[in-house]
Amino acid sequence: MSGFTGHLPGSREYRRLLVALFFGGVATFAQLYATQALLPQIASDTRTGPATAALTVSASTLGLAAAVLPWSLVADRIGRVPAMALGVVGATLLGAAAPFAPDMTSLLILRLFEGAALGAVPAVALAYLSEEVSVRHVAAAAGSYIAGTTVGGLTGRLVAGPVGEAAGWRWGVASVIVLCAMASAVFLVLIPRARGFVPGRRRATPGLSIAGRLGVNLRSPAQLALYAQGFLLMGAFVAVYNYLGFHLLDPPFALAPGVVTLLFLAYLAGTVSSPRAGAVAVRRGRFAVLTGSIGVTAVGAALMIVPSTAVVLVGLVIFTAGFFAAHAVASGWTPVAAAPEARAQASSLYYLGYYGGSSLFGWLLGVVFAAGGWVWFVGTVIAMCAAAAGLAWAALRPGRVA
Repeated sequence: MSGFTGHLPGSREYRRLLVALFFGGVATFAQLYATQALLPQIASDTRTGPATAALTVSASTLGLAAAVLPWSLVADRIGRVPAMALGVVGATLLGAAAPFAPDMTSLLILRLFEGAALGAVPAVALAYLSEEVSVRHVAAAAGSYIAGTTVGGLTGRLVAGPVGEAAGWRWGVASVIVLCAMASAVFLVLIPRARGFVPGRRRATPGLSIAGRLGVNLRSPAQLALYAQGFLLMGAFVAVYNYLGFHLLDPPFALAPGVVTLLFLAYLAGTVSSPRAGAVAVRRGRFAVLTGSIGVTAVGAALMIVPSTAVVLVGLVIFTAGFFAAHAVASGWTPVAAAPEARAQASSLYYLGYYGGSSLFGWLLGVVFAAGGWVWFVGTVIAMCAAAAGLAWAALRPGRVA
């Protein structure tokens, strides 16, 4: 077993690790959502409907969700850093081919495999952090990585949209890939070599099978509660961003479509809150920050019921900050609370739940919105927050889990 106890804040390697993972998050999530702001142009150019064009986003997230568990197994064998590097480089090459896709089928296939390659970073990054950073400071380090994912998600949308409107969707996608190639280069240059990683075959339980490692996590009430945080909170988050625009286009708001697209700037609240939540968790404890962040998320959602544009926007910022703070704590806690031989699988299962919630509730809450209106929609979001908090209280409160 490795005697390495983790990099400490203030050290050169710790700073390099944080910056590298920040840019790894940018490279991953800018690519993942690169086509979302370009869907009208894609639909027009390929002579397909909006739903078909939207598959370019769904294909990449589906590929990512399907790949996180396989990537965790690859990382156990070849190492955390090589696995992430392989994924980032592969995704960038596939992304560079996407603007040259001759038809929709080819584009969807490329986006599917691009998403699968991108799965390497979320599947492995948090396990890598848990092994390379002092246990006391993992939450703060995870916050920096989550901040990079928010910047990436925002940048992919805001860069592609204007470029695509001016020069076509292919140039819009290409502009994001250029950005991601630069972010990937920073990641590859700065990421410190793993010192705390012990290959699966040399761990204390070398005979533990893949199914055994998954079973260790799936039998843990704490792990299941953490997966539920990603499933419920991400589902609520994606649903709000999917349908708030429709709400604000109608009276009494009647905002212009161009103004509605600027709602994604609220992502910056998550860029600020995620590293802050990790730092506070070091001092106050993960459970307190997690449940407090869920409460903030619910308050932000409740404010969005008020029929005032200013109040709705304030609510969205609060909601976004709360969600990313909760996600930073829960995702960083997952590998720490896992058995050492199953950490990579623990992170992968968290992200499987995370993107599963996105897919399910991103659609299901649209049914609620259509059937019951905005108030019922927000009530459902608040109920999901309450369920996440209840599960956290049942399985994660002090005394129940380390």
